[in-house]
Amino acid sequence: MGRTAGVEATRICDHLKICPQGYTCCSQEMEEKYSLQSKDDFKSVVSEQCNRLQAIFASRYKKFDEFFKELLENAEKSLNDMFVKTYGRLYMQNSELFKDLFGELKRYYVAGSVNLEEMLSDFWARLLERMFRLVNSQYHFTDEYLECVSKYTEQLKPFGDVPRKLKLQVTRAFVAARTFAQGLAVARDVVSKVSVVNPTAQCTHALLRMVYCSHCQGLVTVKPCYNYCSNIMRGCLAHQGDLDFEWNNFIDAMLMVAERLEGPFNIESVMDPIDVKISDAIMNMQENSVQVSQKVFQGCGPPKPLPAGRISRSISEGAFSARFRPYHPEERPTTAAGTSLDRLVTDVKEKLKEAKKFWSSLPSTVCNDERMAAGNGNEDGCWNGRGKSRYLFAVTGNGLANQGNNPEVQVDTSKTDMLILRQIMALRVMTSKMKNAYNGNDVDFFDISDESSGEGSGSGCEYQQCPSELEYNATDHSGKSASDKTGGTGARVGAQPYLLAVSCILFLVMQREWR
Repeated sequence: MGRTAGVEATRICDHLKICPQGYTCCSQEMEEKYSLQSKDDFKSVVSEQCNRLQAIFASRYKKFDEFFKELLENAEKSLNDMFVKTYGRLYMQNSELFKDLFGELKRYYVAGSVNLEEMLSDFWARLLERMFRLVNSQYHFTDEYLECVSKYTEQLKPFGDVPRKLKLQVTRAFVAARTFAQGLAVARDVVSKVSVVNPTAQCTHALLRMVYCSHCQGLVTVKPCYNYCSNIMRGCLAHQGDLDFEWNNFIDAMLMVAERLEGPFNIESVMDPIDVKISDAIMNMQENSVQVSQKVFQGCGPPKPLPAGRISRSISEGAFSARFRPYHPEERPTTAAGTSLDRLVTDVKEKLKEAKKFWSSLPSTVCNDERMAAGNGNEDGCWNGRGKSRYLFAVTGNGLANQGNNPEVQVDTSKTDMLILRQIMALRVMTSKMKNAYNGNDVDFFDISDESSGEGSGSGCEYQQCPSELEYNATDHSGKSASDKTGGTGARVGAQPYLLAVSCILFLVMQREWR
């Protein structure tokens, strides 16, 4: 009887493909089920870790996006309310000029397809034409004459130094704000796309040996040794480890822009008093209207007087006589869920610092999960893949290049994961744009969504809710302004060596439509 049982045990053992030879409690069917279960356990634990990080970036992006959009809405409403009270009918007759200004600012934030400097120059030129006609209402001006007037905007500085200062402030603040929001969205999308892992056959075999082969020897309560788990996770997550270098550079660049948002590029401090600044410019024009008109008449020629019966009423009825109340920074309102830019930036800076080195620490984070391994203090009573004993092998390094000597997982170090490579490119390009924004330069954006989705390590929508198509997605709905001439050059040059090294990816990316 005992002899028969021993023969049966040996027969069953001979059919096991992965677990150690010897007496076993498992059949081949059980081993196959354990293999599937170990794969699912691994995918679940990795996904949980990534989903936490993805949720952080998704929620912060949503907050920033809501804040910036509501800030623009509030600034436009404040200007409209104050100008109606101050300038009355004359403002109402020319309100489309200011609606266009805010419309273009919103369009830049959402799509990036606006050259801010040109747009602001055009605004001041149009405002000069309107005001010049109002302060010289006794004359008739043709469209050609008013076009000549607008050419004197830079030379005569009828609005004082307000246009120059506001152009600098608005450009820097909007570039930094939009780029920062884009960065949060890129981080969200990169984590989402990498979060769904598809283990190789070699990784799956190693996971089975680590998690469930001990069960086949009756050691159900014995957990894998921590270093044993670490080697397997570094082998199974080798490609994800290669994200770490560009990810850390990206995080550092985000922190740099965050500092700008707290200081000189604070969009809240630019937009809140924009109505006061434009009003000051209008007052400057009114006070200098005689000198400005004389110089324009000299350059553009004397205008034709209107017939006596058609002379427009004077603007001395108070249209430009009132100034706004003084602006006090402490009155800055809270917007977007009752917060402020300072509070938003402080919060996201903490999260960014915590997210640094996420990919290089992911194997250790997974092994810290009690479902995956024993603690560091239990080195002798743990499962080492062969029995209940100390694990003797050294822990290999992170990343694909370090897996050639991994004692637990066979990794093809010559095979590149294209999805990971695309995310590395997305991070590198975004980092370059962050550095441009930090220096106050405008940046270009292009669509990288299709090139960084779908296959490989995973699409990122299996374990979490995907963003609605109606929600603004910086990676999916970004664009380039055809009129932007200065901002994107540095970004493209900075990324050139890398793009040449992966020319196949360059072709895929650069064929996308620029907005």
